[in-house]
Parts: sequence; structure tokens; C-alpha cells
Amino acid sequence: MSQISQQTADVNAAIDAELQLLDPAVRTSRALAARLLDPEFVEVGASGRRWTYEEMLAALPDLDGGSGSREGDGGGPRFEPSRMSGVVLAPGIVHLTYETDFGGRRARRSSLWRRRDGETGWRMYYHQATPVPAAE
Repeated sequence: MSQISQQTADVNAAIDAELQLLDPAVRTSRALAARLLDPEFVEVGASGRRWTYEEMLAALPDLDGGSGSREGDGGGPRFEPSRMSGVVLAPGIVHLTYETDFGGRRARRSSLWRRRDGETGWRMYYHQATPVPAAE
């Protein structure tokens, strides 16, 4: 596989994993989310709060987009991503950027995904969300 083809495949794999983390079924499953978050994961959320791997896994089902925000039929608000793109920063490191809308609240997001030697799957290493001002 050419270097460009490999980079495209890596970006697409990271995008697929990012979209999985936005899925309520994954957000409410500790086992599924744990496979997508790196053990050294850190997030700075739109609120400014810093989250670690264990804190995120414990809280994720009750955060926006998980069971805490869904109605009984599962039809509650979901994250709606747009303009997702990525770039390979180095072998095994992909940077994604995109925006989300969640019930009218918009955020710009940035994620670093890494795949360690010997591993086949990508895991989110770092994530940051920044609220988009209402005027934009």
C-alpha cells in the first residue's frame, strides 16, 4: 500500500472510531467505549473540565448523547457531527477536527487518535471541545 493510501486508510479508521464514540449505544457501554479510548486518554470538555480515562468511562453513559440525555424510546438528542476531516501527523497519530451540534449547542472539536505498535485498532488519546459562540 502506498504511503498516501495508508494515510487515507488511517484517517478513515480514526473517523470511523470517532463516529462510534458519538453513538449512544457506545456511550452507554463501558466495554465498547473502553476499546476506543486510550488508557492515557485526557479530555478538556466544552465546560473546561479535564477528564481522565477512568473518569470518562464512569461518566460517559450519563453525559450528553448517552442514557442521561435519551428519552425512554432512545429518541433524545444526539451529537450531529459536520465538517469532519483528519490528517496523519506521524505514523500511528491522526488529528481529527470537526463540529457538533447537540440540541442547538455547537462545539468545535479536536481529537488525537493513536495506534500503538502491535495494535490494530485506533484509540482516542486526547479530545478537546470548544463552544461555538451563539452569534456564529
